[in-house]
Amino acid sequence: MDGMRVVVTPCTNAAPGKLADAELWFTAGPLAGLRLVGFALWDWPKRNGAAPHVTFPSRPYGPQRKAFALLRPQPDTDAGEQVRAMILATYQRIEERQHTHERHPVER
Repeated sequence: MDGMRVVVTPCTNAAPGKLADAELWFTAGPLAGLRLVGFALWDWPKRNGAAPHVTFPSRPYGPQRKAFALLRPQPDTDAGEQVRAMILATYQRIEERQHTHERHPVER
């Protein structure tokens, strides 16, 4: 998507199954210079090798601690899926670089 970039930070010492945090950095338009935080990538063994699950920013509310989604697509759009796909693609590029680096160490 134009005017936006995805920043993924792999997690260490995080909750079990949490792979990374992600942010959207806005680079153009009225939101330029702002970032939206709170995305996360999760690995759930039950998913049988499927791509990691991406959660969107949300906040708990009420006595049962239900989640209120802070970023929601407008009706009849696939904007949420586009953002999810961008985050997954960025994470997969990071993973590929790490695996390539492990197999081919940088020589000085």
